[in-house]
Amino acid sequence: MGTEVEVVVETFSDKAFAEAAVSLLASEQIDAWIRSDDAGGGLPNLDFARGVRLMVAPADEARARAILNSGSEEPDA
Repeated sequence: MGTEVEVVVETFSDKAFAEAAVSLLASEQIDAWIRSDDAGGGLPNLDFARGVRLMVAPADEARARAILNSGSEEPDA
């Protein structure tokens, strides 16, 4: 069995949101990149249907998830 070189930490329906997440992680010194199947940009509607995957190295997975999820908690009422 091979060693994983990348893992999906989030899937977005829009490439702009995925690019914003890449920028956020870069500001925290985490290398991240996007994987999407949109026919080389020719069929951007496939991003919505198939998703845009945000990838990181396995060693960065837990920290990347924590950063991406840090603003998702609902405040106490």
